Amino acid sequence: MSTAANTTAKPRLKTSAMIASIAAEGQRTRPAPFGHALVELAKQRPEIVGMTADLAKYTDLHIFAQAYPDRFYQMGMAEQLLMGAASGMAHEGMMPFVTTYAVFASRRAYDFVHQTIAEENRNVKIACALPGLTSGYGPSHQAAEDLALMRAMPNMVVIDPCDAHEIEQAVPAMAAHNGPVYMRLLRGNVPLVLDEYDYKFELGKAKLLRDGADVLVISSGIMTMRALEVAQRLEADKVGVAVLHVPTIKPLDTETILREAGRTGRMVVVAENHTVIGGLGEAVAGTLLRAGVAPVFRQIGLPDEFLKAGALPTLHDLYGISTDAMAASIKGWL
Repeated sequence: MSTAANTTAKPRLKTSAMIASIAAEGQRTRPAPFGHALVELAKQRPEIVGMTADLAKYTDLHIFAQAYPDRFYQMGMAEQLLMGAASGMAHEGMMPFVTTYAVFASRRAYDFVHQTIAEENRNVKIACALPGLTSGYGPSHQAAEDLALMRAMPNMVVIDPCDAHEIEQAVPAMAAHNGPVYMRLLRGNVPLVLDEYDYKFELGKAKLLRDGADVLVISSGIMTMRALEVAQRLEADKVGVAVLHVPTIKPLDTETILREAGRTGRMVVVAENHTVIGGLGEAVAGTLLRAGVAPVFRQIGLPDEFLKAGALPTLHDLYGISTDAMAASIKGWL
């Protein structure tokens, strides 16, 4: 029998894989954590309103709309209007939670966010779905540069949560902060990971989830989930991988990053679901250089190019942000 006949072919991916959940088969998930957390918070905060640009169902804001129809505003396909109206609502004492896709907030409506929300330091919370490479529909829907754009904006807090557990905790923390916040949003059935690590979200704080002597992975968002998987996998090869989760991209927890990256003998790898330009990787690199800390440094992130369309598992392998690709990169660097 030929070798080919003995090889088990991978199942053919369908079109649905272009927008598939990032949860692995059999992984624990929680449905619509953002929508449910916002409903719970709104019970005690009557000033909270929900606003979206024709994307309530696809950002889990429909949960809020069903619970509080009189506090929900559907602005239609007009993201610039959405941001301007949210600023006006905040000026009148409301606390708008605004949802859309990350590409529309960070690219289409950037000037309106900049001028009407950030410059005026308005109390608007922007939660955006499809961050980084979580859509297979090509550059029009892939927000590979949203963190770079938003962290460059004065007054803007920037959050990249890992899982459902963190999103549920981040929502009240966003409301407790007086000023504009941009949060990347995982929607639908969102994986549960951090509850196994006794994790508590704190705005502006990084958390060491596990220690290791050989590699320090500094990560945010879904890449923390991948980093934890890689750490467990490489443990079998006697490679100790520490994982430092950095959910707040701005303000950055420089103290914790410098403490962990300054430990001798460890390679530092920054992993992010974002272009390698202007995101967490370069923020960490700048922090290390300014402090005179110089470990062996590597980045795992999306390339500086317009990304292809296709099935997400295929694209994550292609661009090096899947668990398999990440593990192979780290082993190669070691």
